[in-house]
Amino acid sequence: FDAITLTRQKLNGRVPLIGFTGAPWTLMSYMIEGGGSKTLSAAKKWLYKNPAASKKLLQIITDVNVEYLVEQVRAGAQLLQVFESNAEYLGPVQFKEFALPALIEINKKVKEKLSAEGLEVVPMTVFAKGGHYALKELGESGYDVVGLDWTIDPVEARRIVGPNVTLQGNFDPCNLYAPTDSIHRDVKEMADAFGRNRWIANLGHGIYPDMDPESVEAFVNAVHAHTKL
Repeated sequence: FDAITLTRQKLNGRVPLIGFTGAPWTLMSYMIEGGGSKTLSAAKKWLYKNPAASKKLLQIITDVNVEYLVEQVRAGAQLLQVFESNAEYLGPVQFKEFALPALIEINKKVKEKLSAEGLEVVPMTVFAKGGHYALKELGESGYDVVGLDWTIDPVEARRIVGPNVTLQGNFDPCNLYAPTDSIHRDVKEMADAFGRNRWIANLGHGIYPDMDPESVEAFVNAVHAHTKL
């Protein structure tokens, strides 16, 4: 938390400071798998064979998530993002039973605690990678922003979530390997699809370690160039 406070001071208002956490299902899956997995079969087996125990563990993680995010705001975070990075391994039924209730509770309780403690009630983003099947539910979950991965059509996403939720995304991280002129072309296409209202330009997932910083700069410049009102 000291690092958050120091970073906020050093930024000196130039850009907002975003706090984040992994969501309960994603953290639970890593706990059970012991690392990454192509199938998450061990973690999913837990959901099927031990649903009550799974929900108990998810609740424990949810409670920790809430406290962790509140402390990040206390330290200086100005926006919070909850990453359900392993949503793609669940189907709609499992997501609604195991993942979605925890996501909703985190948003609700964090904002309640922030308000009760006199802290700023900051905007919150939920990002469920591969969770295209749950866009409607995510749009109704209470989060201020719904993050989209690169596999989701922005026009369709807007139709599903409606006009009152901000969307974030969704440039394919691998698209940054392309030449600069291609990046500019594809960013323009993305911007045209999202429109200019209630959209935060971003990648559709994390950036890769071998990415050329100049490609990232080209992406940022293209966003600025193609989103002027």
